[in-house]
Amino acid sequence: MDKLTKQEEAAMQAIWKAGKGFVKDFLESHADPIPPYTTLASTIKNLEKKGFVEAKKIGNVYEYAPAIAEDEYAKKFMNSFVKDYFENSYKDLVTFFAKDKKISPDDLKEIIRMIESK
Repeated sequence: MDKLTKQEEAAMQAIWKAGKGFVKDFLESHADPIPPYTTLASTIKNLEKKGFVEAKKIGNVYEYAPAIAEDEYAKKFMNSFVKDYFENSYKDLVTFFAKDKKISPDDLKEIIRMIESK
């Protein structure tokens, strides 16, 4: 699976939020800064070529829908992220956040409880 650029990821967030729709619909659900219509349309076409969205022609326009679920993308992204930056070690990932005080002891205890309950 290709990694998404920041621009593509922002477009996918808008598409996932809307569920399906037209470029103008995604402009309404797009986070700031909202890109020009033509920029978003080009980005969505690129996402279609990469297999992230599906298009259906309705009259003169295309209706787009996600071809991959948000949680599926997040899982693949996180696996790739941990592999690339933490040598495939989730322990190192958690350690990184713990050292930087981005995760509290209570959060760590909750994570341990979740792991132990599985």
